[in-house]
Amino acid sequence: MATVTELKAVLKDTLEKRGVLGHLKARIRAEVFKALDDESEPRPTLSHENLLINELIREYLEFNKYKYTSSVLIADDHLRKEKGKNTNIEDLHISQNVKR
Repeated sequence: MATVTELKAVLKDTLEKRGVLGHLKARIRAEVFKALDDESEPRPTLSHENLLINELIREYLEFNKYKYTSSVLIADDHLRKEKGKNTNIEDLHISQNVKR
């Protein structure tokens, strides 16, 4: 019969392999930061340049399969609200000739 320690290790390995553990950790981090965030103090609106920078960071994270880090970034309500704005490749002044 397996011990509790062995069962914990197997469960942890299984959750890590499925990607669930990383997602849960990222979600918990996002919720902790959200709970600590002072909602009474309004945030400044993002400039167009900062919005583009945030979008580039998000795309970089997703391109490199940092989906848990990306989920923490996107979990920020401010970024989510601003993300509704259109970001065009022409705004970035870069080429789309990047191979994925």
